[in-house]
Amino acid sequence: MTLKELNELTLAELEAKLEQCCAATNWYKALAAKFPFETTRELEETSDQIWATCLELDYLEAFQGHPKIGDVDSLAKKFQATKQWAGNEQELVEQASMDVIKALSDGNAAYEARFGFIFIVFATGKTAQQMLDLLLERLPNDRTKELKIAAAEQHKITTLRIQKLLA
Repeated sequence: MTLKELNELTLAELEAKLEQCCAATNWYKALAAKFPFETTRELEETSDQIWATCLELDYLEAFQGHPKIGDVDSLAKKFQATKQWAGNEQELVEQASMDVIKALSDGNAAYEARFGFIFIVFATGKTAQQMLDLLLERLPNDRTKELKIAAAEQHKITTLRIQKLLA
């Protein structure tokens, strides 16, 4: 889809496309309200500005729009609209050993129990082992620090998904 085509969508269609990039309602509605854009850069800068105004509830809503790292079943069921993007973002997980996949699953459970939200990481280009290492490295963080890190990772994912939308 081109930026011109995105600019020509109805508000409802535009919001649906933006929601695929980030599930935070306040973010995608605020961004949709700023359309049309003349350049992709202007779109991305506005997205950055809006994300910077988001609050914890927005982050948590955005996180709910992701499958757990390595959770192929949830990719297929809950996240049908973003399955291709999320699957591509996690493509190196499929090459991992069952031991690493199991460790990721166990780590995800411990992480979610500790912080109250799933482990969010910009997975593109990372192996399952690298993601597991990051999960284990971040697990000792306090919730405030971890929420800030997860929100920054979410923002990277959102930016990539905007680029994929316009590819």
